[in-house]
Amino acid sequence: MKSVKEQNKAYLYAVLAVLLWSTVAAAMKLSLEYFDYLQLLFLAVLGSLISLFFILVLQKKLKEIFRFPKIAYLKSAVFGLVNPFIYYVVLFKAYSLLPAQEAQPLNYTWPIMITLLSIPILGQKISVKNFIAIVISFLGVAVISTQGNLLSFSFSNPYGALLGLASAVIWALFWIYNIKDKRDEISKLFLNFLFGMIYISIALFAFSEFPSFSIESYAAAAYVGLFEMGITFVIWSLALKKSSHAAKVSKFIYLVPFLSLIVIYFVLGETILLSTIVGLVFIVSGLVFDNINFSRLLTKIKNRKKLRKL
Repeated sequence: MKSVKEQNKAYLYAVLAVLLWSTVAAAMKLSLEYFDYLQLLFLAVLGSLISLFFILVLQKKLKEIFRFPKIAYLKSAVFGLVNPFIYYVVLFKAYSLLPAQEAQPLNYTWPIMITLLSIPILGQKISVKNFIAIVISFLGVAVISTQGNLLSFSFSNPYGALLGLASAVIWALFWIYNIKDKRDEISKLFLNFLFGMIYISIALFAFSEFPSFSIESYAAAAYVGLFEMGITFVIWSLALKKSSHAAKVSKFIYLVPFLSLIVIYFVLGETILLSTIVGLVFIVSGLVFDNINFSRLLTKIKNRKKLRKL
């Protein structure tokens, strides 16, 4: 049983991770003013790799990297192709085409994509609750993508919206297969990003060019690498480990897209559309609805009624 002190630490780590993740959408959009999406990806993953290397050194896990069986390196070569390479190419391209307030919520539909993809991949059956949750969330997607013009069904940027949703699908696929890999999370992430860096370097020199240096632009890219891909993941892992139950800290994730809108407004100066807020409420409502355990909730209500009678 986790102590109260440990649980409070878990909450602290969870809040810190959420606050950092809430700044990333604005940071990515800002960074894309200096670089194309391949240049940003190259610098961000490089920054993330460096941070993960030092974390492994501090945790005295670096030697473990060289003790994995050959199949583990093959897995990392495949996973690294998906994330960070393909996933962030698609996500950064979406951010380059869409306002941050649209790209971020579309990417945030990945939990719903996990539910959908679990049907063919894991053989899970979709319940009425799952179906309702999916409909609610995708209604939010439609509201954001059409900027509220649902009847005309005219998308503000169809290609950008498609890429935003595609990034959610790619992340969901990665999550489903990656969860089966029982290696240490930090070691696994480092190896995935190491292989991913190879693919990114090839793509950069084939389709773009090495980014020119300036302190401001490199700092922006480093921020994305550290707090989207590297350090924040470690902080979130600590929150989950120290919590008595994952659900106690997982609920904080729902704050990310709303806090992101605040950061986007103040940092980027984007006028936050009513359609974005309404759509985001639908998306998050669908996610929350999908995670409600109605049987447990009804049991609690019945128990409270019994106690009142006594």
